[in-house]
Amino acid sequence: MFDARSRYVAAAVQTASPARLLTMLVDRLVLDVERGAHALTTGRRADATQHLAHAQDIVTELAASLDVEAWDGGEQLLAIYTWLMTELLAASTSGDAARVDGCRGIVAELARTWHEASDAVSATAAPAAPAPSGLLGVG
Repeated sequence: MFDARSRYVAAAVQTASPARLLTMLVDRLVLDVERGAHALTTGRRADATQHLAHAQDIVTELAASLDVEAWDGGEQLLAIYTWLMTELLAASTSGDAARVDGCRGIVAELARTWHEASDAVSATAAPAAPAPSGLLGVG
């Protein structure tokens, strides 16, 4: 079962567009932060550390792949990623669930924004369907 799931996920990643890869990454970031927060509130510090470390890895990747020169908001987005890294690291080392909750809202908003941007890119990249020329598009 695990092997089949792993192959499915690997195939999904390999065939995904760059926009889809980004949304997959931020979705996983949201999941990791939520899991980390839940683990802290239920007293499972080791689990929280693992989830928050993975979240930090994702934020590091997002920051490293960001071209701040590509658009006007690049520097601000990098500042958000830097703040998230600092907060996630501090929350993980201190076990501070409130800090993770503060990150959760920012991460959820980032995910929503990246999904909207991905949808906009997909909408502009999709080829227009030809107009029907007759009954049921035939003729």
